[in-house]
Amino acid sequence: MSTKDKIVRRLVEQLDLAARLRASTAAEPAALRGRRLLREWQADSLARRHADLLESPRFAATASFFLTDIYGPKDLSGHEAGVRRVLPIMKKVLPAAGLETVADALELNSLSEALDAAMVRALGAELESLDQAGYGRAYREVGRRPERERQIDLIAHLGRSLDHLTRQPFVGRALSLMRKPAILAGLGELQDFLERGYAAFLDMGGAEEFLGLVVSRERAVLEALFAGDDSPVEV
Repeated sequence: MSTKDKIVRRLVEQLDLAARLRASTAAEPAALRGRRLLREWQADSLARRHADLLESPRFAATASFFLTDIYGPKDLSGHEAGVRRVLPIMKKVLPAAGLETVADALELNSLSEALDAAMVRALGAELESLDQAGYGRAYREVGRRPERERQIDLIAHLGRSLDHLTRQPFVGRALSLMRKPAILAGLGELQDFLERGYAAFLDMGGAEEFLGLVVSRERAVLEALFAGDDSPVEV
């Protein structure tokens, strides 16, 4: 089995998982509102935590992409059918790093969906007036530390995948070739994710410093929350 075949298999597995998770959430209308409230609160907390990166001339575009697309409130999981339709074209025109970027994004999305759903259940009515103490309590009640650690690992891996794409010849051209079939398949948002991510990491000129700052901070937040210190998630 080729490297691309392995990545495609992983990608399909994530599509299947995303479909199951979304169906579960759709069965509980109140959960949809809860998820939105939670993700907005988390996005505000992230923006405060990484305010210096958002204001940095070098890192601002990548930080904004990171906060809205990689570790923010956007949801790419509603595109399973379209991704399945366009997979043969993706496999043909994208390098392995491009396919891996999509697989990473979908796995991160599915994992965040599962963890957020657990948080919504733990918080209940507290979501209407969420504060850092309530968030920290629910975070510890949900637990699932290995999945939280995997979430951060995926953020780092996805960032490095996007950075690696910028070093591949003809990737910009491959993304251009993907645009029309992606849009026709209803995958404009996913295509936009790839193009904007590619542009943000290309303009930054090397991702290791940025990723090191983000990952170290998010690991510190994880450690603090599990230790009972809620201060890092202040909004």
